[in-house]
Formats: sequence, C-alpha cells, structure tokens
Amino acid sequence: MPSKGINDDMAQIRKIILLVEPSRAYCRGLLRGIAKYSRLHGPWIFYHKPPYYRHPAHWVRALSHQKKLDADGIIMVEQEKPQEFIELGLPTIASPYIEDHIAGAANIIGDNANMGRMAAEHLLDRGFKNFAYCGFEDMFGARRRGESFCQRIDEAGFQTYVYKKPKPRGRRPWEDEQIFMADWLTSLPKPVGLMTCTDDRSQDVVEACKIAGLHVPEELAIIGVDNDELVCELSSPPLSSIALNTQRSGYEAAELLDKMMSGKRKKFANQTIVVHPTHIVTRQSTDILAMQDRQVADAVRFIRRHAGQVIQVGDVADAVAVSRRSLEQRFRRELGRSVLAEIKRARVDQVARMLVETNLSVSQIALALGYSGVENIARYFRSEKGMSPLAYRKLYGQK
Repeated sequence: MPSKGINDDMAQIRKIILLVEPSRAYCRGLLRGIAKYSRLHGPWIFYHKPPYYRHPAHWVRALSHQKKLDADGIIMVEQEKPQEFIELGLPTIASPYIEDHIAGAANIIGDNANMGRMAAEHLLDRGFKNFAYCGFEDMFGARRRGESFCQRIDEAGFQTYVYKKPKPRGRRPWEDEQIFMADWLTSLPKPVGLMTCTDDRSQDVVEACKIAGLHVPEELAIIGVDNDELVCELSSPPLSSIALNTQRSGYEAAELLDKMMSGKRKKFANQTIVVHPTHIVTRQSTDILAMQDRQVADAVRFIRRHAGQVIQVGDVADAVAVSRRSLEQRFRRELGRSVLAEIKRARVDQVARMLVETNLSVSQIALALGYSGVENIARYFRSEKGMSPLAYRKLYGQK
C-alpha cells in the first residue's frame, strides 16, 4: 500500500483567500474568530494581502488567476468591487460596505438597528435632551445606525440633528470638511449627546470640537461603534463606544464557509451571519450626567459606581443626603423611573458585561455580585433583557 505523501496532506488542507484589512478592531475581531476555527477544525492555509511595502496591488491582480492559487474559498470584508471576487466562482463569505447585501455570497452584516438604539439609550440615560448623529451617507450600515438612533430619540420625544457631509473641494477634502463640521457642531443646542457611526468618525468629531473650542463631554458627549481600543484610548478625551461580538461572528463565518466548501454551497449560500452589539464601554467622552437636578445626577452616579454591590434605595438616599420620598419624586420627574429601577438596570448591565467578557458561570457571577442565588439573578436579568443569562451569553459571548 503506497504511503501518504506530503502533497496528499496538502490537498486535504483548505486554502482560503482572506481579504480582511486588520487595521481596525472590527476586522481584527473577525480574524481572531476565523483563526480559532482554523485551529480547532483545520488547519487552513490563508492567502492574504502582504504589507504595503510588498506591493499588495500585484497580489490582488493575481487573484484573477484562480488556478495559480488553487483556493477553496474566500472571506472578504468591505471590498470596493466584491463582484470581481464573486466571479471567481468560489464559496464566498462577504461583509458588505455600500449595500445591505452582496449577491452570490453568504453575508456578514451588523445588527445596525440595535447599535443605534443602544447609543440612544446610553445618552438618554445620561439625561440629555438634545441629540445629534454623525455618520457617512454612502455606508449602508452607517445610515441604518443613524435611522435607528433617530427613531429611538423620536420615541422619547426629542429631535435629532443629522450631519450632512459637504461635497469635497480640491485636494484637501478632510481639511475642508473639518471646518464645516466644526461650524455644524457649534450650531447645535448644548449640551448635546451625539452618536457617530464608528470610532474613527468619533475621532473626526473630537478634532472638529477642538477647532470649534467645544468641550467634550461637558458641551458635547460622543459615543461611537466598534470599541476599537487603540482609536478610543488614543483620543483626547478617550471615546465611549459600543462593543461588538466580532470574534464570535468570525468563527461562525469560518464555520459556514467550511460547510459551503464541503459540497453544500447552494444550501448555505444565502445564509446571513449577524454581528451583534454586546455592551457599551463608557469612557470620558460620555462620562457625564446632563441632568438639571444635580442630586439625581449624584444619585445615579452613586448607583453606577456601586453596581457590583448590593445596595438599597435607602443607601442611595443617604449618599446624597435627600429623603427617600423626595428622591423618588425627583427620579420620576427627571428620568421617568424609580430609584429601584435604576439600581436594577445598573446591576443587570454589570451582569451582562461579565457574561460577555468573562468565562465565569452564572452562579459564580451571582456570588460575585451578591445575588442570593441563580434563580434570583435569572429573574432580574430576564425582566430587563428579555432572555435568560445563558441565552444572552450564547447569543453575544465569545465562541
């Protein structure tokens, strides 16, 4: 019986064209998930763009010669001309940029509607009465996030001011736009809570605020999407952002591509993988409470600072030196909910973060946060999030 050779082994290994730019957190998260699937179910060989100093454009042109690469599948994110790669005839996973769906491929899409609502809730919880949105009109995801943000703000009875990017002039489009954006930001009623479509766009807004002489977050609070730690932490001030479960989505994309490459392409070609927002990482850009009643603001600050501890309404009243009755009345007038409801929201948000960011069991989380048992924490969590802690982890946690 002939022995199995190296070439036979190589023939069994999946070879994947990977068109994913790793410079931003969204793509790095997807890549981590893809790499994890490859380690567990591969290994796979990846053909990806070399660094800029090795002429990546030449490599992209070589993709037209499919036989030379002998690839089995493609994963691509936000390519300007996706159909060029669809036409190679390989099983393909694609993440659209301009449109909402790329024909001929399974798609990775963001839960943009929920991202917009989460940002709106975050700013509403901080007591803002003025709101704005800054995105990119040519990005489908950005438009959808903005629409959802505006809808939630409208439901709360407020107006949203939406930024309209001017047409570029000459060879310095960002420099021209920066002045325009600074004028727009100056015209907004203050204080204002503003959502951007991405952390990079938040950085643009921060720079325009500096030109306009506006203070963040005192006059203008900013929240973006992606939780790109490098972008957020290098900003001054650091930027609040919505975290996404991109690693899980990357794993699911690789898993789906594997099924498509195993002769089930038609069955799975129209599948959609959804990137869900998991929680908000609050940094200095929204670390403010824009409430007229300063004692309510102090009470909310106390509650959120002690979300990991068991506190009662009386503890909050004592902390701000206000009677319990008076504090309850002020809460309902300012926030439309009770002190206990605010404690409950803050505690459940803490549980949600621990479900996504740690591997602790639900019983361990309950113990760490002082809940009397798993049943207690599950009841509280379901009433706020509409699902059990285990279901939440399954949906938003890491694969």
